[in-house]
Amino acid sequence: MLEDRLLIWKFKGGSNQALSRIYRKYGDYLLALAAALLEDVNAAEDVVHDVFCKFIESREKFKLAGSLKSFLATCVVNLARDKLRARHLQPCGLDEAAATVLDTNGPEHYAIFGEQARDLNHAIAQLAYEQREVIMLHLRGGMKFREIAGVQGISTNTAKSRYRYGLDKLRTLLSDQKKKNEIN
Repeated sequence: MLEDRLLIWKFKGGSNQALSRIYRKYGDYLLALAAALLEDVNAAEDVVHDVFCKFIESREKFKLAGSLKSFLATCVVNLARDKLRARHLQPCGLDEAAATVLDTNGPEHYAIFGEQARDLNHAIAQLAYEQREVIMLHLRGGMKFREIAGVQGISTNTAKSRYRYGLDKLRTLLSDQKKKNEIN
């Protein structure tokens, strides 16, 4: 995007206003992505903070080959993965992750508080991490399978397969949950 190229140019020139604009433009998105991957809002805030600190440290050497949004998302994913490995966290639910989008006016804002959203969050938490990561990066992050494959170090076909299998499992889990809710 042209605006991103201009912001990077200004940022590399030392403009704190450009950095502030980059943060305002992508901060909430990155926080929601990190929270969805880590299932911990506090850890997600730390990851986004660390990504921007490293981004600032690399100001003079920074070169952008693709999209700034994808670059920052990749940084968040890698740091989130490192945090999960370091803490040996187990998936437990995305209820807190949903709270990070409270200030949006889109349909996500209204769906978060519903029973369906809680069921979906619970089902997503039951997916294998690799499947959940692909689904979150594709649906929430807007990344293409080629980009996801690069982030995960896998082939594009493997990324597509993880996505498809993850969606199939989500359908099954949600169908089971719906049946359970109807019984109760």
